[in-house]
Amino acid sequence: MAFLDFHFFSDALGLTCSAWIIIPQPSTRQIGMDGGVLREKYPTLYLLHGLSDDHTIWMRRTSIERYAAEKNIAVVMPAVGRSFYQDMASGQKYWTFVSEELPALCERLLPLSTAREDRFAAGLSMGGYGALRLGLALPERFAAVASLSGALDMPRRARDAGKPGSRVSLDEWIGILGPKLQIDGTNADLQFLARKLASSPAPKPGIYLACGTEDELLEDTRAFRKHLDTLRLPATYVESPGAHEWGYWDAQIQRVLDWLPLSKVTR
Repeated sequence: MAFLDFHFFSDALGLTCSAWIIIPQPSTRQIGMDGGVLREKYPTLYLLHGLSDDHTIWMRRTSIERYAAEKNIAVVMPAVGRSFYQDMASGQKYWTFVSEELPALCERLLPLSTAREDRFAAGLSMGGYGALRLGLALPERFAAVASLSGALDMPRRARDAGKPGSRVSLDEWIGILGPKLQIDGTNADLQFLARKLASSPAPKPGIYLACGTEDELLEDTRAFRKHLDTLRLPATYVESPGAHEWGYWDAQIQRVLDWLPLSKVTR
């Protein structure tokens, strides 16, 4: 695999930013790693971080490079701060950045496929929310999305802003969502997006939901699965022992890569 520390200017954010990217590199002499089949364009997983992390975290806490090499898939890991993947009320437009600008830029500059069937997203916690939003809001672009321990109930988080125990302060939520803290029935509300998708002729992305039974966000995943069942939107659901920690996510990202509907020969 080739590893890129990718620095570029974002018009959406108005600043130079970074992403870490790994791209398959066919090889015959690399010890301990086999090169995959050479392809003109590679399928791509947009892999999103959680609230307290950045674009480096998946490489630092898991063996995502080894796992992706086995599948001959590229992985793009951007940074969005603590934005909850929103176009912030008082801040940068991170939703525009992740959903529009970043894929277009990467696919223009790098050997990444532009086909829907080759584009995927996954993430943990805040990033699980971001990944599902990509798939539900842009089903014509993403073939499959996965949430690991996802913070999926954004309307509830907005209603609970400022309450004791929150990882995000009231002022921070106001900066993200605006003073009304109202996102029910908007395109930042995953349940609203799922209802829209269920009633539309748009293609339906594959959905993978996983959460540990000791995880504080388990009820978010259970509730969203129930919502999808009501709408008759199919999803792969995994509930197993685990907490909100990297051992669980390292194991689950391997399962996600096995689950992805890779449409062509990968090895």
